[in-house]
Amino acid sequence: MKKKQLAEKLVREGYLKTRNIIVAFLAVDRADFVPESMREYAYADAPLPIGNGQTISQPLTVAFMIELLGPKTGDLILDIGAGSGWQTALLSYIAHPREEESGKLSESLVIGIERLPELAEFARMNVGKYGFIENGVAKIIEGDGAKGAEEYGSFDRIIAAASTDVIPEAWKNQLKVGGRIVAPVGESIVVLEKIGADEFEQKQYFGFRFVPLITEE
Repeated sequence: MKKKQLAEKLVREGYLKTRNIIVAFLAVDRADFVPESMREYAYADAPLPIGNGQTISQPLTVAFMIELLGPKTGDLILDIGAGSGWQTALLSYIAHPREEESGKLSESLVIGIERLPELAEFARMNVGKYGFIENGVAKIIEGDGAKGAEEYGSFDRIIAAASTDVIPEAWKNQLKVGGRIVAPVGESIVVLEKIGADEFEQKQYFGFRFVPLITEE
């Protein structure tokens, strides 16, 4: 299977629906985010090992969660558990205002946070292949994802790649009113819409499995 065939499969099966997300999947090559030994499997619709006991997520799951997230151009997005950097790069492609492509943005739009230093460096290298770090669109930071990234302000969108028992309060506090969190909770994917300062609407999608989010506390 090739990159285009993978995207077409996800469209055909109903996981990819939105034009800007489909274009991102075609533009950002999953093969650029897996170890050399895994390149021949890059377009398999399956998670793949990336070292340190971690994986790059299954394309179906990534597509489903990004569609639920609904990112738009100019959104400030927090990507928790950056791993290989693939999802960070997909979100960067979507959030990046194309008219500013030739210049460096004054503030990053996508913050990928990764707990493991080796993976943070791997993600930084991979996302850098697309110029997103150099142009100021994306930044990969090391830290405890459960605490979010308060220093970067309030986020329009927050997405996580590892499961928690409950959505951390830090994520809720760092989300703008009108913003959205998409995150695994147990074996479900939960979508939280922030409709007031302390008010949320929730939807839940069952039948998923994720690695647990490891926190420093």
